[in-house]
Amino acid sequence: MAKSALSFVCQNCGAAYNRWQGKCESCGEWNTLSEEDTTGATTMPVSIRSKRKGRKFVLESLTGKSHEAPRLASGMAELDRVTGGGFVRGSVLLVGGDPGIGKSTLLTQATSLMARAGHRAVYISGEEAVAQVRLRAERLGLADAPVQLAAETSVEDIVSTLSEGAVPRLIVIDSIQTMWTDTVESAPGTVTQVRASAQALIRFAKKSGAAIILVGHVTKDGQIAGPRVVEHMVDAVLSFEGEGSQQFRILRAVKNRFGPTDEIGVFEMTGLGLREVSNPSELFLSERDLGSPGTAVFAGIEGTRPVLVELQALVAPTSLGTPRRAVVGWDPSRLSMVLAVLEAHCGVKLSGHDVYLNVAGGLRIQEPAADLAAAAALVSSLVNAPLPTDAVYFGEISLSGAVRPVAQTSARLKEAAKLGFGRAVLPESARGETGGDAGMALNSVGGLTSLVADIAARGTPKRNQDGNREGASVEKNATPARFRRENG
Repeated sequence: MAKSALSFVCQNCGAAYNRWQGKCESCGEWNTLSEEDTTGATTMPVSIRSKRKGRKFVLESLTGKSHEAPRLASGMAELDRVTGGGFVRGSVLLVGGDPGIGKSTLLTQATSLMARAGHRAVYISGEEAVAQVRLRAERLGLADAPVQLAAETSVEDIVSTLSEGAVPRLIVIDSIQTMWTDTVESAPGTVTQVRASAQALIRFAKKSGAAIILVGHVTKDGQIAGPRVVEHMVDAVLSFEGEGSQQFRILRAVKNRFGPTDEIGVFEMTGLGLREVSNPSELFLSERDLGSPGTAVFAGIEGTRPVLVELQALVAPTSLGTPRRAVVGWDPSRLSMVLAVLEAHCGVKLSGHDVYLNVAGGLRIQEPAADLAAAAALVSSLVNAPLPTDAVYFGEISLSGAVRPVAQTSARLKEAAKLGFGRAVLPESARGETGGDAGMALNSVGGLTSLVADIAARGTPKRNQDGNREGASVEKNATPARFRRENG
């Protein structure tokens, strides 16, 4: 009989130690080690292990016909866009997101649509009772969908039940942290249980051909909780993002073996569930404040979809020794770089000002093409000069102050022209990639200095709380010496 082997496993990264310690040396987290029983095949003596010889298998060449994996449409165009065209048979997807963001609502709608289409869809909840899932379905108007429900946490019971009858086309497990298996002696939610439960469900999916969606908890940093090995085991990892105060939700593919990893799906949270947004640009710009200084429209690309979003900047004099730098929806490192380039190469003094930058609508921008739009919004707010309401901005700023070209210029311009924009500020070297069919006036800039000079020439002095115009001190800090305007 094998001797019980106890070890201390980190619940954040899965690293194992022989004794308890306060800090995990692998991930650096504190108080994440818990005692678990790791008795199993790895502790079995060599003398009683299987002595069978390995079987031979056929090696194939790279050349040959490869059949595209059959897909099953979910009935939600935005979800199919992120997955690459639908669910692949035998695939396993991991969906993560903040609590209350709408993961269960999204999956309830997806399973209901597939069940209405005649496919067998199963929804297994480990956190809610069947009555609670039914209440959500009634609120969404999906109570008549023939979805099979269950409230179960034992992986062996789930696999045994789903193996009978017709093979389900879609199985939702909500969530993987509540599942447990008899093969390991650990509490549900621990690293060992999560890994073993996910492995058993993945094995069932590959054997039966059913598509399985695993719901995963996230940490305070927004990362999917549990060992990272689970993310390597599944075929796709989807992240459901959004701000609690905003009605927009973004479904983003972090990993996808059967499709692109840079596509996004946009949803709007309503009283009847999640509504698909086919034209996110029009929705993000619906409440735009025209003629206000510090706002610029950025023409971005998310996957193959062009998205127009408004960047809002506020530059105000600070009373603190160290000015604040706050950004929402963009990389803070990119903001620091743009501020440094503006001060080093364009003479824009921002060391005595607080800087706030926000991406309207709750969208998170990841591409560096937003540098030019962010710089235009910052300078516009500093010198109190509204930008043209019919202009879009895109371009990457280098450390030397030059504006570098970005990809898919033609797609950005076409989307802007479709929404009624008449001009575009873009890198000078990108004029040859416009395609000539956008019908927009193009203002190409080779360096950031020319754009700052153009915006500063339209600036007007701000007024203080007493209604008087701010004096030369603000004007001196607001614009470089070669861009100053005469007052009066």
